[in-house]
Amino acid sequence: MSLVIIKEPVISEKSISQADNGIYTFKVARSANKLMVKEAVELTFKVKVTNVNMLVTKGKRRRFGRKGKMGKMVDVKKAIVTLKEGDKIEIMKG
Repeated sequence: MSLVIIKEPVISEKSISQADNGIYTFKVARSANKLMVKEAVELTFKVKVTNVNMLVTKGKRRRFGRKGKMGKMVDVKKAIVTLKEGDKIEIMKG
């Protein structure tokens, strides 16, 4: 069984501006840890990772359906990856 560590990049105004400084943000699997994310980024993009910070964004409560039943959006785990000086990932370019 293969576990997908990196799900997708986070595309926002802040994450794109940080990409110019070698800092990239990815949505990752809930079971992933810093070492797993570091290895996955280095193998996938052929770059050197110097630092990994992780956070979990809690899902918001919302109303769903015609009757307005309360529910909760999914929690999202993110990894903020800092690359070695001079390394870049071209995934953020349109």
